[in-house]
Amino acid sequence: MQTNQGRDYKMKKATCSMPAAILATSVPAQSLTADPATSAARETALSIAVAEGSLAWRNAFNAGDAAGAAEMYEENAIMVVKPFGTFEGREAIQAFWTSIISKGFNDVVYINTTTHVIDQTLTAASVSADWKMNNAKGIILDELWVLQPDGTALIREGHFEITQ
Repeated sequence: MQTNQGRDYKMKKATCSMPAAILATSVPAQSLTADPATSAARETALSIAVAEGSLAWRNAFNAGDAAGAAEMYEENAIMVVKPFGTFEGREAIQAFWTSIISKGFNDVVYINTTTHVIDQTLTAASVSADWKMNNAKGIILDELWVLQPDGTALIREGHFEITQ
């Protein structure tokens, strides 16, 4: 697999019949439009884009591809990692993931993932989860995933904590 091809990871599909993020998605009642079918289609598209983006991030990270993992963030994204600090922009985020991967961290798995659609336009969702990997574990407090013009979702802002 080539590195620096984060978008390639987006094409990989989950092996389960329905991504867990879709099952846990909730839409506030006030976000529903007058046309329930349109709302349902938009919610589904957002949920799938977020689930595929999240899976692409994990696939890139687990493959040791820091550039691919960083591609899952918007260019001017912000990532807050407790206890390490705040990383602004894709370049800084890639440097963080490069450092973590170079220290042998891999095999990240998400547990108890929830996805909440957070705006009335059905173009953004918040993801939270517990996570573990070979040498650490922690909490995703909030990842803001935003639907892009091409129908994919990227992280605009991420907040997570390493607890062990």
